[in-house]
Amino acid sequence: MSRGFKRSGRGAERRFVATLDPLERQIVASVMEQVHDLLEPPDRPDTGDSVFDDLVAGLDLGSTEGAGAAEVEDLADRDPALTRLLPSANREDEAAATEFRRLTEGGLRHRKALALAASVAALRGDTDRVVLDEAGARAFLTALTDVRLVLGERLDLRTDEDLELLEQAASSLDDDEPLVHAIALYDFLTWLQESLAGALLRG
Repeated sequence: MSRGFKRSGRGAERRFVATLDPLERQIVASVMEQVHDLLEPPDRPDTGDSVFDDLVAGLDLGSTEGAGAAEVEDLADRDPALTRLLPSANREDEAAATEFRRLTEGGLRHRKALALAASVAALRGDTDRVVLDEAGARAFLTALTDVRLVLGERLDLRTDEDLELLEQAASSLDDDEPLVHAIALYDFLTWLQESLAGALLRG
């Protein structure tokens, strides 16, 4: 039986623990990997020094000439789910938004990808217990948030009312319909995220 995240221990020994069966862990890890692939910048450094590579991966070390088009894909062609994950910092000033995106997006994408990769590793353990330290819990919460944003975009969800209408429409469908599975996954991720956020807040 699945159990949401609970806090255990104190101080440096504090942990956040959930119980998920193998299929649940596999499904959540799989969708996290898909979002990771969506986010991860295509050209990552690889010097053999992982600490240095992680640092440099988020930095813009190239020329600033033509930066908007060369370093950040054309927003008109961008996957809408990626836009949900990396929204514009300034909706009223396109030039300012483009410059801010050029300077910060690589680092943001990389940090989100790292959180997703760490969360997948936590889910790939040998037991049904998912055990996270404080940093791991915060990374896992970020990963869950990003997965829900992508899934919400795929389901065209903008408000709570959208979800209610979609659930009503799905209630008349067979259990094996893809939409039914997608809504069930969204609800499961919401439950898991709320349990982790609650455990962190109580810390």
